[in-house]
Amino acid sequence: MFFPRKRMKLRSYSNHGNYRKKGSRLNRLTLLVVGTIIGVFLFIYYLNEQLMPTYLEYAEVQTGKIASSVVSKAIDSRTSSVMDVNDILVEVSPNNQADLKINTETINRVRTETVNQVKVYLEQAEQGELSHLPTLDNVEYDFNKINEGNGVVFYVPISQAANMPILGNLGPKIPIRFHVIGNVHSEVTSSITEYGINSAYVEVGIHIEVNVQIIVPFASKTTTVTQDIPVAMGLVRGKVPDVYSNGSSEVPSIQVPVPPKK
Repeated sequence: MFFPRKRMKLRSYSNHGNYRKKGSRLNRLTLLVVGTIIGVFLFIYYLNEQLMPTYLEYAEVQTGKIASSVVSKAIDSRTSSVMDVNDILVEVSPNNQADLKINTETINRVRTETVNQVKVYLEQAEQGELSHLPTLDNVEYDFNKINEGNGVVFYVPISQAANMPILGNLGPKIPIRFHVIGNVHSEVTSSITEYGINSAYVEVGIHIEVNVQIIVPFASKTTTVTQDIPVAMGLVRGKVPDVYSNGSSEVPSIQVPVPPKK
């Protein structure tokens, strides 16, 4: 009579041991899965932190190319062309070519026209105007997101962004987005180079700066795209003096004969 009871107790003890073994296996499996997920996450985070400066640098280079191309197309579409600098110089004193100044009204008109055109082209590029966006190697535009008003969005292969050309275009692609922030800044620049006797080569231009924000996964950066636009250039000739002494007080070495008055 007692034998069956002992068998029942032994069977019950055996089942309890199996449950403990199954529970311990399940716990070890859970810890393994959780540890693997944490390890993968930490590896991705470490890799991302190591490659982030390279991503941002590559994104800045590509963004600079795109923004500069858009600005250049806006400049080329202007109605005004490069003028002769003599056409924008006015005499401060009548009949005195030695005292000249730049016609600020003309320069400001060209400056306003250029800045407005650049603004229009940048806004249209951010809204998905295909003709304003250049075709670059390893750059794929996301026109759906651009049309949604998210700025200029494009993708580059991770191998290119990480400076690993041996992998070609393999691997996932990194999304990069940039948009213009603030207004387009501009200022008038001039350069005067001495040329010959009492003559100078004069260049007048407009320096344009566009601030853009670059956004990559888990990071962003603000950079400035610059462009110099020539407005007028040419040789300004002054009156040739009768005597040339090269600025010294000694006896002049060159004397130009004065033609007789008629």
